[in-house]
Amino acid sequence: MTGRDEAPGAPGGRAGGAVGPEPSGVDLARVALRAAKEQARARGAAVQQRKQARRGGGLRSGARADGRDPLPLGAAINRLITERGWETPAAVGGVMGRWPQIVGEDLAKHCVPLRYDEEPDARVLTVQCDSTAWATQLRLLAPQLVARLNADLGHGTVRMIKVLGPGGPQRGYGPLRAPGSRGPGDTYG
Repeated sequence: MTGRDEAPGAPGGRAGGAVGPEPSGVDLARVALRAAKEQARARGAAVQQRKQARRGGGLRSGARADGRDPLPLGAAINRLITERGWETPAAVGGVMGRWPQIVGEDLAKHCVPLRYDEEPDARVLTVQCDSTAWATQLRLLAPQLVARLNADLGHGTVRMIKVLGPGGPQRGYGPLRAPGSRGPGDTYG
């Protein structure tokens, strides 16, 4: 070691390699000129952006297609469905419209799809039948129908088919009814 204690990396120290010469005035002028040009370019770009914003965002009419051109109705609806993430509900809605082609004419005459529960853990298609015999038939066909629907819509879209039987007739109450009565069930039980 020499007689002087120099910290590594300090000016004049040798640890960390040779230190280059200090920049001269010409080099400093070049660096300053480069920085001034970059700042001017940035200011010019900002001014240009403000002008374009005032003129309508810089979009101009022209011969080439851009995002402002009109779309056919089908393409516009498909774009909206994709942007909003409605692919699965739209596909299931299409199934409800094509129900006779999917399940067959005989079954479609007696069984009608009511709703689709889109929750990821459920994915249940609810179908109502007009008689208990058709409800039993649909319950027996449910696994094949789920496979057919998933082949058409995509794997895992429908996990289960919930089959509802016919609803009972609406109970009509007669003109003579005791106040507070719940009907014939009051006396039997």
